[in-house]
Amino acid sequence: MDKILEAVVMSSYPNNVKQGLVRRVIEAAKQPMDSEQCWSMLELSTKLYLTGDTKYKREIGKEVLEVYGHYHPEEFEEFFNVRFLLSLLQEGYGPLGKRSHYVLDYIQLGLQFVLESPSANSIFSLLRIEVLRKVCERPSPKQCAKISKLLTQHPQCIPTGKHQVLFCQQLIRCIGQFQCVSEGEEDIMEFLEQVNKVSGLLQRIWRTQTSAILPSLKELFTIISSTEEQEAPSNALASVVQFVPLELMDGVIRNLTNDDTITDVQMMTAIGRMIDWVSWPLGKNIDKWIIALLKGLAAVKKFSILIEVTLSKIEKVFSKLLYPIVREGALSVLQYMLLSFQHSHEAFHLLLPHIPRLVASLKKEDSNSAASSLEQLAELIHCMFFRFSGFPDLYEPVLEAVKALPIPNEDRIKHLLGQNAWTSQKNELACFYPRLASKSETGKIGLINLGNTCYMNSIIQSLFMASDFRHSVLNLTEGNSQPLMTKLQWLFAFLEHSQRPAISPESFLSASWPPWFTPGAQQDCSEYLKYLLDRLHEEEKTGKRIYQKLKESSLMSQAVEHHYLNKTLIEKMFGGKMMTKIRCLKCLNVSSREEAFTDLSLAFPPPDRHVRGSTSVLPVEEIGPQFIEPPENPSQLMGSPWIRRKPPMAGEPAAPPMLVETLSFQEPGEQGNPLSSDAVGVDAAKDPLSAFGEQACAPKDSRSVLDLINYFLSPERLTAENKYHCEKCASLQDAEKVAELTEGPHYLILTLLRFSFDPRTMKRKKILDNVSIPVVLKLPVLVSPEETEDVCRREKDRAGPESGFMSVVYDLCSVVVHSGISSESGHYYCYSRECTDTVPHGQPRDGTPKPASDKQLDFEIQWYLFNDTRVSFSSFESVSNVTSFFPKDTAYVLFYRQRPGRQSCPLHEALAEAGRLHGEPSLHKDLMEAISKDNILYLQEQEKEARNRAAYISALPKSPLWWRDSDRDKDDDNSSGGCSPAAGGGGSGSFHGLVF
Repeated sequence: MDKILEAVVMSSYPNNVKQGLVRRVIEAAKQPMDSEQCWSMLELSTKLYLTGDTKYKREIGKEVLEVYGHYHPEEFEEFFNVRFLLSLLQEGYGPLGKRSHYVLDYIQLGLQFVLESPSANSIFSLLRIEVLRKVCERPSPKQCAKISKLLTQHPQCIPTGKHQVLFCQQLIRCIGQFQCVSEGEEDIMEFLEQVNKVSGLLQRIWRTQTSAILPSLKELFTIISSTEEQEAPSNALASVVQFVPLELMDGVIRNLTNDDTITDVQMMTAIGRMIDWVSWPLGKNIDKWIIALLKGLAAVKKFSILIEVTLSKIEKVFSKLLYPIVREGALSVLQYMLLSFQHSHEAFHLLLPHIPRLVASLKKEDSNSAASSLEQLAELIHCMFFRFSGFPDLYEPVLEAVKALPIPNEDRIKHLLGQNAWTSQKNELACFYPRLASKSETGKIGLINLGNTCYMNSIIQSLFMASDFRHSVLNLTEGNSQPLMTKLQWLFAFLEHSQRPAISPESFLSASWPPWFTPGAQQDCSEYLKYLLDRLHEEEKTGKRIYQKLKESSLMSQAVEHHYLNKTLIEKMFGGKMMTKIRCLKCLNVSSREEAFTDLSLAFPPPDRHVRGSTSVLPVEEIGPQFIEPPENPSQLMGSPWIRRKPPMAGEPAAPPMLVETLSFQEPGEQGNPLSSDAVGVDAAKDPLSAFGEQACAPKDSRSVLDLINYFLSPERLTAENKYHCEKCASLQDAEKVAELTEGPHYLILTLLRFSFDPRTMKRKKILDNVSIPVVLKLPVLVSPEETEDVCRREKDRAGPESGFMSVVYDLCSVVVHSGISSESGHYYCYSRECTDTVPHGQPRDGTPKPASDKQLDFEIQWYLFNDTRVSFSSFESVSNVTSFFPKDTAYVLFYRQRPGRQSCPLHEALAEAGRLHGEPSLHKDLMEAISKDNILYLQEQEKEARNRAAYISALPKSPLWWRDSDRDKDDDNSSGGCSPAAGGGGSGSFHGLVF
């Protein structure tokens, strides 16, 4: 039968006659036949398929193969064996010099008939090795596409393990050598289809094996950064990038830009070739990767690369706007390149001759894409006019071309320019575009972000704004033998007296760095604060005592002074005490333990627990920002529920715990809460802060700091697995546990436990609930009979002493805000104010409060926003509304300062009084000299920059200097600065030249 088929195919009969005869042969092949005849037919059909000189012959060969695969599977499996396939792949088929190009198509055709055969695994193993070898030989785009088609249809043949990574890398090498040999439209479309098949195979592999992505990208970068290749790699490599998951972008870019083994020439070559990829049609996300790399280079201040690449490539990118298929990506890259190139007009002026022609072409095109691009281009052009004014002769033709297009307003222009400026370029590009930086109008100084160190900057600024603590630190003597505290003193001193807009805390960071923190990674500011306070406390506790002028104060008795001087500065400022009591519910025996704390970690109540109005043994109150007077009668102190409550008799229900009541800002005429003995009858309408009452009060469906404190202080039942071992009962019993504050700290630190571990994702997740923050807080503190007697004696009250709760008033000082959804990422900034006594100095404390002056009331509401190098004025309204406007920006750490009064501790009164008497402390000689030296150096730097700037623009027409003011508003406004005994060095080009 094979002879008949061969004769028919080779005959000169017309094709329709041949087709009829062939059909008869194929029908006969469906009948049973001997193995030898099958083998002969398979050999002939293989020959026709692989070496047929016409498409007709190959089609006949394919039909016969399919028939024998279906109807004679055993013979087909025997014929389509591993040895035969190995011969095809390694030696080819056909005469030398004319080897068949259809071997891969043939194998793909035959595989479908042997998938279930015993030899299938052997065939797959062979193909896994052979396709890797084929790719290493750098086949043509057509052959690569055939390999990709084969592996896509039969993924069992894709190399595995280490071979899979190597296969991906070699496939990328192949793509890098692809070239379209013809400029015909059909050939170009065929070439694009081949490239998409190959890159599509990479995407399939990466989806199932993500570990192959990074090695593949490394190989890609090696190719595009090579300076040894005479011919540039193919733009087809752009098709690879579009399939890389965008969530890997930050990590990949960070690794590339911080890799010291990559030279500037290699990086310049790589980014230049990536920019050429904007001409690759149908590519997705290519512009995002290009812009991300440009931003990454700006972040590590490799401005020379950015300048060179922008000037050499911007015209080519601009030209791509003519082609709709690549216009969107090209316009995104062009926008970033122009808006970030703000130190010189050179890049924009390169485009001036081409703009009128492009605008005319886009208008003529009359499409939605062209109309949208025209508007964006016009906005970009007006930004450049605004940025580089003073060239009317050059700009006139361009202005004429875009005169009919919308003009953006000045705010929009400044926003775009400010948003895209290269980070800190004024330090690195002083010779190109020096700027005259100045201190913030607030008079406060920012801190330079040293790489995800905003968590530290926010904590330092909050501690600095705690004026009593700052005064104590700055009052340290020169030889105090406390190295970390000394570094903090230097940092505070520079924040107080430096003329720089921002300083570098690099030395303090290295000294206070927790050893388990990962360099360069975002950290938990609360964890850092706890570690810092503990370090400072332990450092002093081990014998390095701080000399305090307060010990000479007559305000303290000898007993109190002795107790006071035994405390460290951290204990004096941030230390409080808490009594934990556990009561056995069987025998009613109470065991207690007192512990010290520097902050209260407040967990969020469960969603199903309605805290407001729930029961608690302790009252926590929120009050308006008014002058608070203590109880007129100390006998009204609320008693401890476990001391005053009568034990229930057998069979009687337990006495209900006391209800928690909160006081909020009251409207005029509204009746105060009847349960509060400390409510102040001040007309809210006369209170200049009453406008902020709504922000301070929680909506019904939101949380309040009060809710969290009440939840913290509310009793906890110990049952089931958490039963308490009662010593009196000598067994495990149900019990009730409660925490009571026995000593309120001078500065109360509250940490809202927003980060919880999610066992499903094995990650820490963030609770984004909005929590309202009271500006004034009354905290219940348990006082002993002796303390109660002292209060009575001071108040000349004859009420008998007894244990009870006294409300201690706290004023909000600082709020550290976390922006983001994870503790391992995001950003920290803080709102702070100079929290001084609400009661003016010299006002009698035993009479009716005198109204404070307007100046003091204004100061009361003056808040500052510290965001790394940027410091600006703010308000309590901004603090209250930040989460409402930005849901991911949530209050995390709160600082409250205890208000002096009859209910406050004598030690804290002494601290506050000392601050009023001494004001800002005088610094020791070495520190003053270091600050003076650095301020002189800063003035010299500014003068030098001014001279350079004058020389730079002397030949240019005069232009408006609006940018000089707008630059001050940027977060990247960080001149070199620092604080050290040897502060100095660092001209305009040294970023961290000044450190401790």
